Amino acid sequence: MAPRRRAGPPPGPSLAVAAGLVGLLSAALALGGDSTAFPWQGVRLPKDVVPVRYHLVIHPNLTSLTFAGSTTIEVTVTWQTSAVVLHSKHLRIARATVEAGHGRPAQEARVVEQQALEQVALLTAEPLRAGHNYTLRIQYQANLSESFRGFYKSTYRTREGELRVLAATQFEPTAARMAFPCFDEPAFKARFSIKIRREPKHLALSNMPIVKSVNVTPWLVEDHFDTTVKMSTYLVAFIVSDFKSISKITSHGVKISVYTVPDKINQADYALDAAVKLLDFYEDYFSIPYPLPKQDLAALPDFQSGAMENWGLTTYRESALLYDPEKSPASSKLWITMIIAHELAHQWFGNLVTMEWWNDLWLNEGFAKFMEFVSVSVTHPELRVEDYFLRRCFDAMAVDALNSSHAISTAVEDPAQILEMFDNVSYEKGSCVLNMLRDYLTADVFKAGLVQYLQKYSYQNTKNEDLWNSMTSICPTVGKDKSELQGDGFCRSSQQSSSSAHWTNRETPDVRAMMDTWTLQKGFPLVTVTVRGKNVHLRQERYVKGVDAALSAGYLWHIPLTYITSKSDAVERFLMTTKADVIILPEEVEWVKFNVDMNGYYIVHYEDDGWDRLINLLKENHTAISSNDRASLVNSVFQLVSINKLSVSKAFDLSLYLKYERQIMPVLQGMSELIPIYRLVERRDMDGTEKQLKEYIVNLFKDLIDKQSWSDEGSVSERFLRHSLLLFACVHRYQPCVDKAEGYFTEWQKSNGTLSLPADVKTAVYAVGAQTSEGWDFLLSKYRLHSFSVERDNIEWALSLSRSKDKLQWLMDEGLRGDIIRTQDLPHIIVFVSKNPSGYHLAWTFLKENWEKFVEKFELGSNSIAAIVTGVTSRYSTRSQLAQVKEFFGSLDEKSAQLRCVQQAIETIEDNIQWMDRNLEKVETWLQNNHL
Repeated sequence: MAPRRRAGPPPGPSLAVAAGLVGLLSAALALGGDSTAFPWQGVRLPKDVVPVRYHLVIHPNLTSLTFAGSTTIEVTVTWQTSAVVLHSKHLRIARATVEAGHGRPAQEARVVEQQALEQVALLTAEPLRAGHNYTLRIQYQANLSESFRGFYKSTYRTREGELRVLAATQFEPTAARMAFPCFDEPAFKARFSIKIRREPKHLALSNMPIVKSVNVTPWLVEDHFDTTVKMSTYLVAFIVSDFKSISKITSHGVKISVYTVPDKINQADYALDAAVKLLDFYEDYFSIPYPLPKQDLAALPDFQSGAMENWGLTTYRESALLYDPEKSPASSKLWITMIIAHELAHQWFGNLVTMEWWNDLWLNEGFAKFMEFVSVSVTHPELRVEDYFLRRCFDAMAVDALNSSHAISTAVEDPAQILEMFDNVSYEKGSCVLNMLRDYLTADVFKAGLVQYLQKYSYQNTKNEDLWNSMTSICPTVGKDKSELQGDGFCRSSQQSSSSAHWTNRETPDVRAMMDTWTLQKGFPLVTVTVRGKNVHLRQERYVKGVDAALSAGYLWHIPLTYITSKSDAVERFLMTTKADVIILPEEVEWVKFNVDMNGYYIVHYEDDGWDRLINLLKENHTAISSNDRASLVNSVFQLVSINKLSVSKAFDLSLYLKYERQIMPVLQGMSELIPIYRLVERRDMDGTEKQLKEYIVNLFKDLIDKQSWSDEGSVSERFLRHSLLLFACVHRYQPCVDKAEGYFTEWQKSNGTLSLPADVKTAVYAVGAQTSEGWDFLLSKYRLHSFSVERDNIEWALSLSRSKDKLQWLMDEGLRGDIIRTQDLPHIIVFVSKNPSGYHLAWTFLKENWEKFVEKFELGSNSIAAIVTGVTSRYSTRSQLAQVKEFFGSLDEKSAQLRCVQQAIETIEDNIQWMDRNLEKVETWLQNNHL
């Protein structure tokens, strides 16, 4: 939804100027008349005062859990004003002065606060003159935050059980204002000189290296950090702790260090080596040196998201950075490498070049998500990251198919709306659309465009179109002999035959016109293919669930179509820019498959006997097309059932081939289409159908499950597949799996947890062990031990599978208390419990009873809140459940009720109801007629 605009000037190019005048006018009125009125009404700050440099002195007290601060800001005035408006939240400002320099005395400023907008104004008796520089000095105090944002408290226990306290920051998107008064918007870039006061037993970290340390008193040290480069406030960071570190120097001379709590420093080696490789890769790929002398990676015991890209001091949840070669599963190595790759990509995309405002957050996040794949496929080819790219596009489409989705680039104003942008659309869809663009432009042209964009806008802020303009008419300079600039200003490789010259296009490709269709409108296209002899008829429409078709009439995309046929596996390309079009093939074919390797962000429907031909191909010779193509067919066929384009029996017909599938992508995709259907049926207490469907799914993958060795052998993909298959088999009570897991668990219990279990089968063993009360208690006792810290996520999951309601309730209560189970883990524990047939009522009640506490801890609009809301309700499929969800969220304040995740949850339940009404009987019939 578009946010309500405050009364102000009409929209237009002079908006900023007009808004500034309105601000100045109200400032003048405030000072002349009612002196307590706040001089500014906008959510965004006025542009009349611009920060150039901050000098911060921060003194945290880890005993009283408070901090004192002094902020000095050198500013330039662009428009005369008597009010300097900046951000401040939960800070107790004691004194503020404004100094003009040139030996003139500082004038005291009166401070007024507008809590609703998280702003303060410094009111001066003498106006600040345009074109002049001033210095603001502000003294303040505050409490360390009890949430996961701002300057917040974190704790951990040593191996001996001693509780230790540290303080760390998380400012993105709008929490720097909780640590120091500042112009807390991404376009107000400035340089930061930071000093931190600490006890001698602690160490302080910040974005830059320490240049000197001064003993203020025998029990107080002040660390002076070097001045940063020009950057946004949300990237400032500091930590005061007793962490230990290990370091290496990259081949470009940057010092990389990993910081952890002292007892876990032995788990930091993998991350250090990965970071060195990745930072070297990016410096070479972007042809822009990393501009700071060091890059620290710090693992924080309490951390809400996965990681944060603060320039020079990236911070991580412990499970996203620490790796134990003996105990961590293969999936852990994959996840850690990807996250480090993501945060280091941000050092260029986001930190060096930053979006002008949060509406274009995807310029940061979509890129970092995409670059994970580009970088890790080169630095760590053994991880085979390309096996996991499709999954994220399917995840993005699941959200993007709902009417509550939003365009990649969407207007946002207040902090809750900004937080909501950190979702699957900005991250996953952003990366999938970039992947499609790279496939369209070729990797060389795409890379050259990126480098041009980064070089042109270094230390600046950008909008969507700046990127597209950089991508247009680029010819890579590398290997010029192989490339030639066509007459249309487009780059093609001269080695290709003219018939398959990169894109069949009728005029100069216009990157901006094409990409605007993907970033400025929500959703994605469904392309319907009808083959008539040699003619392939195409038409596009918006793929959307459950909405009146009329609402989707105005949508049109520029779709870079690709296809292969039974006669040719050479990829043919065609840019579709109209509602309907026709391609003429050189000869008639048995089958045609569009969206090769699913490089495009669109779904394809084959009319008439098109699907039958593809189902037949999969049945007879599934390896004739790539595993990505097979995974995309599995996904598409079930998505088409959801919008009533295909019967569910057709989708199940296609799924039969999975019995012979051995590749990770199509197998996992088959599971992720079939298991949710099973979960919906399971909730309806329909024993017969539930049993038949479970047997069908288990039998489909039985041969593959039986082939798995209970070991850690094989490539990362093979290990990840084993982990997923054994988990699935044991949780769905496939007896051979359960028996083997029970045997392992008994042995492990007898050894008092000292027996070394293979890392990739551990979760399945724990899941089965947790089914008995005694096994559950034993697992919990290990969970609390230091030596099991890398396994906590897996043990939490196993504990949440208990059939005891008391135990499930205890897990959620403890997660909220945050002592035994960290509160950072509460969102996924609630979702785990909600997926358990014994726990779904408990999880919903827990959500309702603790809503205020969740909002206080995780913040309205955050990903954590969205995960709880959508996770708890995703399997609901009855009208009474829909009514309960609507009633509860309808009873909350307007901001909560209008959260996007609430709309998503409601739409998903409506979709589930419709799906069950339409398809349940057909599934029953199909299962009776088809036995594996």
